[in-house]
Amino acid sequence: MEFLLGLPLLGGIVLAIFGHRNFAAEINSAFSLLTLIAAAALTVKIVADGPQLLFEEQFFVDPLNVFLVALTAFVGFTTSLFSRPYMRIEQAHGRLSAGRLRLYHSMYQLFTFTMLLALTTNNMGILWVAMEAATLTTVLLVSLYRTAASLEAAWKYFILCGVGIAQALFGTILLYFAAEKILGHEGVALLWTHLNEVKGQLEPRVLSLAFVFLLVGYGTKVGLVPLHNWLPDAHAEGPTPVSAVLSGLLLNVALYAVVRCKVLADGALHSNLASLLMMGFGLLSVVVASFFLSRQKDIKRLFGYSSIEHMGIITFAFGMGGPVASFAGLLHMTVHSLTKSAIFFAVGHAAQKCGSQLIENIRGLIKLSPTVGWGLMLGTLAILGMPPFGVFASEFLILTTAMKEQPWATPILLISLGVAFAAIFGKVQPMVFGEPAAKRLPHKPAMLPVFMHLALVLMLGLWIPPYLAEWYRQAAKLIG
Repeated sequence: MEFLLGLPLLGGIVLAIFGHRNFAAEINSAFSLLTLIAAAALTVKIVADGPQLLFEEQFFVDPLNVFLVALTAFVGFTTSLFSRPYMRIEQAHGRLSAGRLRLYHSMYQLFTFTMLLALTTNNMGILWVAMEAATLTTVLLVSLYRTAASLEAAWKYFILCGVGIAQALFGTILLYFAAEKILGHEGVALLWTHLNEVKGQLEPRVLSLAFVFLLVGYGTKVGLVPLHNWLPDAHAEGPTPVSAVLSGLLLNVALYAVVRCKVLADGALHSNLASLLMMGFGLLSVVVASFFLSRQKDIKRLFGYSSIEHMGIITFAFGMGGPVASFAGLLHMTVHSLTKSAIFFAVGHAAQKCGSQLIENIRGLIKLSPTVGWGLMLGTLAILGMPPFGVFASEFLILTTAMKEQPWATPILLISLGVAFAAIFGKVQPMVFGEPAAKRLPHKPAMLPVFMHLALVLMLGLWIPPYLAEWYRQAAKLIG
């Protein structure tokens, strides 16, 4: 546990000193690899010994968050591999100075640290602090190019998520207010494990209000409609590796915070208020994002809206609850993270090749660079839920559960998914198979992470390893 949190923190400090050097990208990847090894070791320990409380109960690791820790460390490592040639090409094109490269590398490691801290802490107050710190590090990353558009996107992100995180703080205070009457003033009233033990005794009215504020607050970070305005801009204007970790990781961490709060609300309220709110916000996000997709002209904004759609699907699944929907939600979290980050890797290299992020300017990738073209096409088919990719398996489970438990929502989901399919496929197909108009890149693109992610998504669509399936089941049981 010390290594898991200590390594990215140390990496941030080291790269704040050496982040402008030629070997900084290799140091960044090395620290990300060591963090992945630490996450794997922790995962093996939790699978073998069960949930653990560490450092005087301030940290808590169970099958739900250790699965997200492993996913975060893995995508963090593969994104660092992708960013090596990507950032060097950006520097060669004159878009980044040595100072900004140092800022990028140091903030990348600190961003990893804040996400891992949010996932492993047992203290709801520290969870809030970690989410705020993650916002601050990513604001600096989104504004890295210092163009008018990137500064506007960073300010929008900072202000909207700042307002959202303030709501979450008020929700956390209300949670403490409800808990201190039962747990006392000894400093355990914000520890999730203690709250979970006494959730049935918590004041229902206070907790229902607390959950509304927590859902709105952390829901802003998830990108749920109508709190989503920052997300497409942040994806479009920041460096592509930042888009990959924002979409693939930060949204998951924010949703994890919502799910932890839902477990407490369900136990205290003895009603389905939390479920209805999550299903409502989730369904609204799917519908709005699907219809906005057809209007996008920027490729990164397009997949930014796709992230809103998929986070809506996952939120809806967790809102439905039950073993199958929760299992499907966790599976969808995994395959969405892997697929979306792979898509952003391919999109980043495609935009560099064509010198533009505008969809109309990117054409004929299959002739220019077959690996980039196929990476984008396969990633697009995967994220659209085509069999046999893992997204199809998770969406199929969510839809069949909705047919049984929430039949009213099924046609809304199906129509939205159909609209999203037509919009995204219609835009990506000419980008891949049209007539080319681009040049060679000064550094060879890193396509290994793309096909590594897609291979894993394909495997999860065809076969889920038994230990992984058991892991999902245990986590789904914890969610309830």
